[in-house]
Amino acid sequence: MRLTIVALAAELTAWMQLLALHHQPARRWEPKRLRYRLYTIPAAIAHGGRQIRLRYPGHHPWVTLLTGALTALTILDST
Repeated sequence: MRLTIVALAAELTAWMQLLALHHQPARRWEPKRLRYRLYTIPAAIAHGGRQIRLRYPGHHPWVTLLTGALTALTILDST
């Protein structure tokens, strides 16, 4: 079971890099670098207007890359 979860996480990381970061240098980053730069950006959960949102700090150096990737995935999801 554990091996299946690890394989799924590796596949999701690879597809995220392929689809969301296709014009960025982060497309070629190793999983360790992705984990330290993108996956560890702190966020606050905000409730309002019947929606739950994540608020990222504007001063973080990698937040624009993360929000661009999330926007690209949202656009792919809506098509």
